[in-house]
Amino acid sequence: MSAHDVSTLAISVVCCAIFLILTVMVFHALLSLSKTTPMTANQAPAPVRTVPPRVPPRRPARRSRDRDEPELLPVDATVTFGAERRAADIDDVFEALDRDLIGLVPVKRKVQEIAALLLVDRARNKFGLSAPRPNLHMCFTGPPGTGKTTVALRMAELLHRLGYLEQGHLVHAMRDDLVAEYVGQTAPKTKRVLDAAMGGVLFIDEAYYLFRPGDSKDYGQEVVDILLQVMENERDKLVVILAGYKDRMDDFFGSNPGMSSRIAHHLDFAAFELDELVHIGRRMMERSNYYLSAEAEAAFSEYLTDQMGQPRFANARGVRNELDRARLRHAHRLATELDRSWNRDDLMRLEPADVVIRA
Repeated sequence: MSAHDVSTLAISVVCCAIFLILTVMVFHALLSLSKTTPMTANQAPAPVRTVPPRVPPRRPARRSRDRDEPELLPVDATVTFGAERRAADIDDVFEALDRDLIGLVPVKRKVQEIAALLLVDRARNKFGLSAPRPNLHMCFTGPPGTGKTTVALRMAELLHRLGYLEQGHLVHAMRDDLVAEYVGQTAPKTKRVLDAAMGGVLFIDEAYYLFRPGDSKDYGQEVVDILLQVMENERDKLVVILAGYKDRMDDFFGSNPGMSSRIAHHLDFAAFELDELVHIGRRMMERSNYYLSAEAEAAFSEYLTDQMGQPRFANARGVRNELDRARLRHAHRLATELDRSWNRDDLMRLEPADVVIRA
């Protein structure tokens, strides 16, 4: 055999060996695949679910004692009502009442009594001595201009600071704000006013006009019925103050005994005396940086003496209205003298010519 034949044979042997090796490898690969089952979507591995550690069941949350149930004082503890007044921050309410209103000593005393009752209730609660919430609905009687609205405003603020009203605002209403003209409109109208007053005081002026027994088409009785229900069921959220002339309010309560039984406090506002009206006028002038000369104050006193006997005299409101007219006359008197010089005092001082005495 020649060298060329030997070389050709060797190459053939190597090629056969490589082919056999590759054949074996392919066979093994096909065998492995034949043992593996194809995976479907339903056989895909499930996602891993993290299980949170077991938490013991929560017990019902306890109410905060500081917020809902003040911590009780020991039985041998003591309280002072000076400290209670300071804690409630009500002294400036009484100061404002004295500043705003001249006289009315019985009314101010009644306000002090109501505040004292509520302060004592607050102190009793600190020792665990609970009592029903006092009835705070009121009736203010008296002629116009005697401070009923002012006292109602201060009362709303006082009850708010003592914790008996959530907001302490005042909603002023009269018959037209509550009674509608057609069937089905009175209840929604009244409800809107009551919703606006919730958390504060609803002050109904001339409340006797709500009820007209001689008018069969009047819907005021519907308002009274709604008020009776709300005053009883919502008295922890709303205080109602009825106001008007005493004789007419007596007739109103006589026709509506259920309303009378829901009123706990009656405050009578007496007409002012002459010296009180003069004092009121002087204070009104001071607030506006005016003053009455001695002669003008004498003329003003004469005017008030005449007006106090008139059936429609409006007390402090009448004083304010007349002083407003006096300021108009004062301004006209000065402004018409175009070339005259006026000093600061001239711009403040009212003279008798500015206070007109009516025949």
